[in-house]
Amino acid sequence: MFRRESRPAPDQIDVVIGPRATFDGRLRCDGSVRLDGAVEGGSIETLGNVLITEGARVMADITAKTVSVAGAYKGNIVAERVELLEGGRLWGLIKVQSFLLDEGAHFHGELVMQGGETQDPFGVGRPDAGVEIPVEPGSPAELPPEPPVE
Repeated sequence: MFRRESRPAPDQIDVVIGPRATFDGRLRCDGSVRLDGAVEGGSIETLGNVLITEGARVMADITAKTVSVAGAYKGNIVAERVELLEGGRLWGLIKVQSFLLDEGAHFHGELVMQGGETQDPFGVGRPDAGVEIPVEPGSPAELPPEPPVE
């Protein structure tokens, strides 16, 4: 289901932070962004895609359609799709609808899948204080009497 062949078609790159460049600030655009250098803070917001290449080091929050990480990334991502590619390293919070994790990639953080079931099916509400909880005979909660101590 999640294969490299299913990736979105690449579109035109509108912004490039080159391998010898360092950026710190807020970047907003409608097109795609390619990061080859260092981003040391701030945020990136685009309606397009963000590509973090092998040599890039990025510490910024990203909001985009698709984010592909082949370099090092630390921050928060909100996107439709995130791809953590082989050799990529990611630390942070990801809120996404689709997530691809290649073999050989490193992820440390929290992944929140959007658009799915919002209620915890295993969550059991806690009864109010003083309410007696019924126990059916033979249930694990009903313990046998302890034998007398000699």
